[in-house]
Amino acid sequence: MSSSTGTDLLATSADTWRDRTDDPPVVPPELHPPEHAALRERHRALWQRHALRRQRAEDVYDASRNPVRGWPVSGNRAVLAFFGELVRRRKRSFAVLVLLNALAAGSALVVPRLLGSLVNRVQSQGASVDGLDGLALTVIGVVVLQSLFTFGAQRTSTHFGQDLLASAREYIVATILRLPVGRVEGASTGDLVTRVTRDVGTMARSVQWGVPRLLISLLTVVLSVVAMLLNSLVLAVPALLVFALCTPAVRTYLRRAPKAYITEGATYSRINTTLTETVEGARTVEALGLSGARVRAGGDDIEVSAQAERYGMTLRNVLFAALNGAFQVPQVVTLVVGAYGYSRGWVDLGQITAAMLYVVALAEPLDAVIGEVDRLQVGAASTSRLLGIAEVPPDREPGDRLPDGVELVGDDLRFAYREGHDVLHGVDLRLRTGERLAVVGPSGSGKSTLGRLLAGINRPRTGSARVGGVDLVDLPLEVLRTEVALVTQEHHVFIGTVRDNIVLAREASSDDAVREALRAVGSLAWVERLPEGLDTMIGSGRYALTPAQAQQVALARLIIADPHTLVLDEATSLIDPRTARTLEGSMNNLLEGRTVVAIAHRLHTAHDADRIAVVLDGRIVELGSHDELVELDGEYAALWRAWTS
Repeated sequence: MSSSTGTDLLATSADTWRDRTDDPPVVPPELHPPEHAALRERHRALWQRHALRRQRAEDVYDASRNPVRGWPVSGNRAVLAFFGELVRRRKRSFAVLVLLNALAAGSALVVPRLLGSLVNRVQSQGASVDGLDGLALTVIGVVVLQSLFTFGAQRTSTHFGQDLLASAREYIVATILRLPVGRVEGASTGDLVTRVTRDVGTMARSVQWGVPRLLISLLTVVLSVVAMLLNSLVLAVPALLVFALCTPAVRTYLRRAPKAYITEGATYSRINTTLTETVEGARTVEALGLSGARVRAGGDDIEVSAQAERYGMTLRNVLFAALNGAFQVPQVVTLVVGAYGYSRGWVDLGQITAAMLYVVALAEPLDAVIGEVDRLQVGAASTSRLLGIAEVPPDREPGDRLPDGVELVGDDLRFAYREGHDVLHGVDLRLRTGERLAVVGPSGSGKSTLGRLLAGINRPRTGSARVGGVDLVDLPLEVLRTEVALVTQEHHVFIGTVRDNIVLAREASSDDAVREALRAVGSLAWVERLPEGLDTMIGSGRYALTPAQAQQVALARLIIADPHTLVLDEATSLIDPRTARTLEGSMNNLLEGRTVVAIAHRLHTAHDADRIAVVLDGRIVELGSHDELVELDGEYAALWRAWTS
């Protein structure tokens, strides 16, 4: 291809991107406020926008129940059952927490009654009131006792919340690690990242602080109501009825808020997905001149998220407006009813004083209850998104049969990522024990899919992939990974020492075995030059490895795992050709007697293999040694000539 032709293709590549200019706007015009409108029209348009946002939130919520490709979201019952189970495991701590908070709240309610008694004494005895010293000492004693109860309650609450949080995090981590690999790769990465970062953090704050504080506030409210009723029914009932006027607003909020918060979480996932795709494909975006399109996509995501945020904000504003009135009016009602009742002789000044103090004091814990419920709604939405991950069904049910031998056989392998669109078409492949099989072919031909089936990652749509006569997907994972292991271009370095990263599969491995594995992948020399050798801390925020070094660590980890069959999916693609050649040569010496399937884009790997499988359009079109296929003068011979020319 001439340079001018290449330049022309590069200049016009952006034109192949789907034209979205005729697509409807992501935010319909009805959600934008009218300009230059009268006050009444703007008010009507505001509530019309609110109704439309509510419908959009309900649509998102309904779609999250059973998504086609994304991650599902659990219902409220699952969230309540999850937290209920966490609390049931800590019955003793929960009982102590409730008791201490009840004592703290109860002791705080004694002081208003004492002050009411003081008012009555002053009224009846005048300036020369007897027993003030004793009353003052009683108040001081009650305050000190309340402080001690409060300290014990806060301490217990902190321990309870931290313990609850630890168990919740452990459950989420265990759930994520059980996810089917095929489902992880097929769903949105941005959504999963959002769930395990933002949603975990939100859930953590709710579990650690929201649950204990809600218990404390509820106890205080209940005991305050009891104290008000014991003080005077005449003064308590009107005030409580006014407080109850906010019930409809609270019920409406509690019914609609979960959908609003789940919708907000979904928009955050959408933003993360677009951002992740743009960053990971930055070179492609730059080369094809797609910067404007990606910026617009990000802007659209933010605009959609802003509409979801506005819906939740409107729900909160309506709620808080109702609560503000419900909290202020009872004070006036209590004072008016008290004055009337005092004139009729129904209540005395001490009861009025205590009632006013109770009403004022009740507003704070009641406000705290509503605030904590709001925070818990956010936490519940995040928890439902996290628990939704646990609802993903497993992709396999391990059987009890174990392999009888190490021969790997694939019969009539067909596989589709989308229904009705097979990417493999009846592939038959029988591996010879101990051979090196190279799988080559153009991009998109099905090489990696074949490797995934041979490694037991996915179940074929038809046919079977068996080792020792047993389907790979019917083996328990801990057994499967000692039989067949897959190494791809992707790798991960965990926070820990070099040794820790390599012995993950077999923690009892000796340092000599670790060094032998490093020597086999050609990395022992640079590891020994590290500041602390095998004890050097690597991973995020520690000693930074190059991509090639990280991949060598991953390969050494594989060697320690010691499976009899390896599937290498372009596992050396991030290493320079000279290092890759050395690495593959060392592995060939070490892996004598093992079966290796190498999916390669560098044909020197194929040249060194015992056999070569050429995959084209989901089928194996040629199978043989390098010399046999070159002599055949078919697809492989053409690839080899292009590679060596």
